[in-house]
Amino acid sequence: MPQNPQKMARNGKFVTFEGGEGSGKSTHIEHLVTRLRKSGRPVMVVREPGGTEVGEQIRHILQYSKQSATMVAEAELLLFCASRAQLVREIIQPALARGEVVIGDRFLDSTTVYQGVGRKLDADSVAAINRFAVGGCVPDLTLVIDLDPRVGLERARGRELFDRMENQSLEFYERVRRGYLDLANREPGRVKVIDGNQCIDAVEKQIWELVSHVL
Repeated sequence: MPQNPQKMARNGKFVTFEGGEGSGKSTHIEHLVTRLRKSGRPVMVVREPGGTEVGEQIRHILQYSKQSATMVAEAELLLFCASRAQLVREIIQPALARGEVVIGDRFLDSTTVYQGVGRKLDADSVAAINRFAVGGCVPDLTLVIDLDPRVGLERARGRELFDRMENQSLEFYERVRRGYLDLANREPGRVKVIDGNQCIDAVEKQIWELVSHVL
């Protein structure tokens, strides 16, 4: 039987990246991982939704299935959290117990903001479901790359594969941006905002300084 995540030893560090569509998370995650590995640290990279066999099936339903066009917000919330629950227990918590640095491309804060603020679901209900899904596994550091939604969407829509979560109204993404900034104000110790309008080198420098402090 797997151990309860709340009771497993946690020798590693958990860093997550958040932000709106096209904010550059994937690029900066790749650069950070390269830097950490060059420094000799064991690194595990995970993405949401997905990261496990169960999670990848959920990812397809949420983002690429034509049938998901009629999905209601409550079902979307539960599917994201189902994928997250599997990821925490199968991948993240064991990696942390081994002393690895886990880098997450989105985690529970995406649900807080996208489903809670963006979809306007009840904040207390979203928080309760999130807590149940992660079982006490909360990031040590969350980096929010902040960018004007118009700029981010232009970047995202230029990609070859464009998914359902990138096909919302501008008003939706503006709510998401405000949601992330409000989250950073509520949890300044964990959630750090980085100006995504800076050049790549400046963003990377700030990311490395914040991650180094946590490590």
